[in-house]
Amino acid sequence: MSSAEPVLSGLVPRDLKVRSARILLESLAVQADIGFHDFEVGAPQRLLVTVEIWLQDRAAPADDDPSRAWDYDFLRTEVAEIASARRYNLQETLAHAIFERVAAFRGIAALRIRLSKPDVYPDAHGVGVEIASFSGLWPEL
Repeated sequence: MSSAEPVLSGLVPRDLKVRSARILLESLAVQADIGFHDFEVGAPQRLLVTVEIWLQDRAAPADDDPSRAWDYDFLRTEVAEIASARRYNLQETLAHAIFERVAAFRGIAALRIRLSKPDVYPDAHGVGVEIASFSGLWPEL
């Protein structure tokens, strides 16, 4: 925002104030050596990984400064590296590995990780797992 633009404050009604903010990495396609069936071992499969991070700080980064925002490239790279780092028998194991790494980042109020194998069943969008730092559909912040 330039200094010539007017600053508006106090116009948002109390019941419309921002109550949560999250970062979303949705359906990142990665290759992973995953599965325990004989035909899966050593045959990397496509996985779709979704990471939802609810932030402690709900305010927009000051002055629209990129250095104060989440680095999506870093998040994407971390997830891809964990997925390709080793062989996994279970999606649950990989989900927990991603969860533990992301949960170590600063500023996180809640976290959900979702994994799905989209190519397993021709009559299903995918089969997968989901873990979260909260119970229910949405964190109570």
